[in-house]
Amino acid sequence: MTPTRRTVLGGAITAALLPAASLSARATAAPAGSPTSGRLSNLAHLDFLRAAVVPPAAPGHTTYGSGPLGVLWTYADRQSDGSYKRIGGGTYDAASNTYGQGAYNADDIARAAVVYLRHWKLFHETTSREAARGLLRALTFLQSPNGNVVLWMQPDGTLNPSADPVELPDPSDSGPSYWLARTVWALGEGYAAFRAFDRAFADFLAERLELAIAALERQVLVRYDRYNVVDGRELPAWLIVNGADATSEAALGLAAYVRAGGSPRARRALSQFAAGIARMAAGSTREWPFRALMPWGESISDWHAWGAQMPSGLAAASKALSVSQLMGPAIGDTAGFTPLLMTAGGPDNGWLPTPIDRTQIAYGVDARLQGLLAVGRPGLKQVAAFVAAWYFGANRAGQPMYDASTGRTYDGLAGDGTINRNSGAESTIHGQLSMLALDANPDVARLTGTATYNGLQIVEAESATGGQVVTPPSAWTGESQWSNGSYLALDSGASASWTLPPAGQARLVLPVVNLMDTPTPARTTWTAGNRTLGTLTHRCGPQGISAAPGALQPLTLANSLPANATSLTAESTGAAQLDALLLIPVISRMQVGDAVLLTSVDTQRRVVSVPGKTAYTYDAVGELVARGNASRALVVSGGFTVVRG
Repeated sequence: MTPTRRTVLGGAITAALLPAASLSARATAAPAGSPTSGRLSNLAHLDFLRAAVVPPAAPGHTTYGSGPLGVLWTYADRQSDGSYKRIGGGTYDAASNTYGQGAYNADDIARAAVVYLRHWKLFHETTSREAARGLLRALTFLQSPNGNVVLWMQPDGTLNPSADPVELPDPSDSGPSYWLARTVWALGEGYAAFRAFDRAFADFLAERLELAIAALERQVLVRYDRYNVVDGRELPAWLIVNGADATSEAALGLAAYVRAGGSPRARRALSQFAAGIARMAAGSTREWPFRALMPWGESISDWHAWGAQMPSGLAAASKALSVSQLMGPAIGDTAGFTPLLMTAGGPDNGWLPTPIDRTQIAYGVDARLQGLLAVGRPGLKQVAAFVAAWYFGANRAGQPMYDASTGRTYDGLAGDGTINRNSGAESTIHGQLSMLALDANPDVARLTGTATYNGLQIVEAESATGGQVVTPPSAWTGESQWSNGSYLALDSGASASWTLPPAGQARLVLPVVNLMDTPTPARTTWTAGNRTLGTLTHRCGPQGISAAPGALQPLTLANSLPANATSLTAESTGAAQLDALLLIPVISRMQVGDAVLLTSVDTQRRVVSVPGKTAYTYDAVGELVARGNASRALVVSGGFTVVRG
């Protein structure tokens, strides 16, 4: 279970790599298994995480039918003998057999239900249908009469509305939440799947989904068409928990419901949420964040991979509502940002705005993969092959993160290549969602082997000669994070110089600077030898609801750094704060085996020679513009090229 935003943005994004907080007194060995011939998906480990409970009566909490509810253990820790132990979250008390948080949670139950629903839809297996039914019954039991959802349940099924440590909202069913959004996702896909098979159960799911939509109308959509000011930008005020990430997961369920004949109320909610997600697009082909859909409506400086289903949600909404304009921001995110992310080292967890959190987890990988496949253009399916290769060894560790023989996806990959070989519910779920997507798209190439990267490089501002290094009390500003925990301060009239790593081509330079809302902003002028690269004005708009004054932003210098230039100088007018330098080759590259992905931030077309047979050249919106010999591979401005052996 990914930490809630409050924790993640406070500097604990890598919590997914940490050992679980406590151990159950009961250990159970994980079963071995093997996928059906030809399939990548294998539900064995997810089945191992499942359990059944008969919860004690809880006022206001009911479900469909009678009998035990299907639930899911939150974590699975790898033991020294290679087996796995199922555990809950928070401190375990053996005397009461309870956890500070609980054993099972709505977040994972909802997403696991989606796995089994999609598996049933793809392979028509009765066991998957019944597993989905059991999980949906548990999820609706967790729903309160107000439409919101209790997050945690103890091993015996007792609800735990107020967890230790405290999670917001507290109690967990007192307001909108990630788990409410994911409940909408599961109920929407559940209704669509069961509608033709078991209409009575489907009608029950629709009733509960309408209850959730009513809660969102009352708590969130009441602010529709209002905007919050965030460092001078207007961001939609009607996103669930101010997050396009949470909202996008709800949009997936609403889209499924609408396409299956859902209510006008659901259609209206989907339209309004999709409009909010689309407003989170930012940047351009040469400006940060390179057309990404930003996940958090309280920061213009934070992009994180987990939960970033924004392109998937918009693509689903576009199709369900027949509104083609919604596809544009989804295309920008998938054709613009994702290739740059991959050539920079793969699906890192957090660009804050410097790529600080180099952790990589299945949740973030799956979100990138699902977005590419949801938009569905042939060029984006080619990029999807490079994303999916992360599971099969094309990552910093050079080892598979998914074991098809057991269905396990490991809990994470640290920036130094260390693998956390625990395999909890969230990683297992998103690994299976990815495998099901690949099973459903056999035309996506299966790339295996190690990966090499030649993309974004980071130079810490503090490595300069000149200026003063400042270390604030916390690296976290409340909305973004100082890279390396410190920054370089330049007084007015001062200068700083950096020695840069060499490169064989021109590079785009983006100094990460702290912008301030002031009538007399600092300005920095940047030069490389005798070449002036540009002047930056360190100004942003009013703070608004942002948690901190000012905003860390990578700003693009007008002129590129010449090929083989190894020095850079900045001169300041006014007091300036510099966090880091982002250097992006005009053509970045990722290679997996004999497959190569190239992406361009150049202003002109270029022809490069790449080992391989055939080069497929795509423009900035993923449309094929050329196909030719890899020895003269064309790369167009803002586009990407895939070379296959």
